Amino acid sequence: MGKVVSIPGAKTIKVAVVRYQLHSKYRKKYKITKYFLVHDEQSAYAVGDEVRFVASRPKSKQKTFEVVLEK
Repeated sequence: MGKVVSIPGAKTIKVAVVRYQLHSKYRKKYKITKYFLVHDEQSAYAVGDEVRFVASRPKSKQKTFEVVLEK
């Protein structure tokens, strides 16, 4: 599950997945953000929406994920 950050093209959304990890030595939490290009067939999502996505066959060179439509 992630948040839509931008819409770079038709039927494509850029999703940011944020997780927190604890540093092994200093015991401080730090943030790790990973970005995914996700295929959105109906163009149903806008910037700021929460999105659930799953792995699928490659749609293009960078898009290997697909939205699970819940909207």
